[in-house]
Amino acid sequence: MQAKKYDVSKLDSLILRFIGSPQSGWVNIGTTCNTKADFLYKLTRAKAALQNVTLIPGETTYVFLRQLAINLDLNIKKLYSEYTNQAPVKEGAFVPDTYKMPIGITEKELVYLLLKVSHEKMKALSMKIFGTYNKKKWFQYVAIASIIQKESANKQEMPIVSSVIYNRIKKGMKLQMDGSLNYGKYSHMKVTPYRIRNDRSIFNTYLYKGVPSVAVCNVSFSAIKAAIFPAKTDYLYFMKNSHGVHDFSRNYSTHLYNIRHATK
Repeated sequence: MQAKKYDVSKLDSLILRFIGSPQSGWVNIGTTCNTKADFLYKLTRAKAALQNVTLIPGETTYVFLRQLAINLDLNIKKLYSEYTNQAPVKEGAFVPDTYKMPIGITEKELVYLLLKVSHEKMKALSMKIFGTYNKKKWFQYVAIASIIQKESANKQEMPIVSSVIYNRIKKGMKLQMDGSLNYGKYSHMKVTPYRIRNDRSIFNTYLYKGVPSVAVCNVSFSAIKAAIFPAKTDYLYFMKNSHGVHDFSRNYSTHLYNIRHATK
């Protein structure tokens, strides 16, 4: 407190030693006018005013940062700037979860905390699976997982969708998956034939072969595990059916049948 040029006497130090040490981090004092004794007491007892913020698996950083700006009354331009400056990758650096963030946190502190917690969780999972953490290799899996996340109807489908991605790459086929075009601000927009024809970004898997070098969205650990451990199949196609899940097929004629059946 003295470093911030607040008036703290030796008596204040003795009082704090008697009632307890000040809490670290953010605290909610509750009122703007306090006696010095009340203020010192609250420093040791007050709890931070917290706001829950939830990142849903498959959501893009573009949308998530805008949600944070609204929920925590922050400046969206500053949030984007801080993410750009601090994040190790352009997309996919956050781990989807519900976070309790103190009201009054700055844009810089918020991005730092979210990235720090996410990095620790990702590193822990990588250590568990590989026994090491290679950032470049890890985020290659995150990029694959982001396509899996966008395309899968549920967790059970993820390893199968993953197998389709690897099988198509092995055969030199384009992925041609709509979910790759739900990047950034297009997260919740229907992918139209116009978008498929005219989107020239790296995310257009109808235009370019392979998985985009940058993740499409933030992903769950289920999707990452599916990217690392795909199911063993010879499937090359899938089509969502009337039950909301996918019919997988190994040949194009069956795939065409599934399309006709799904659209009836």
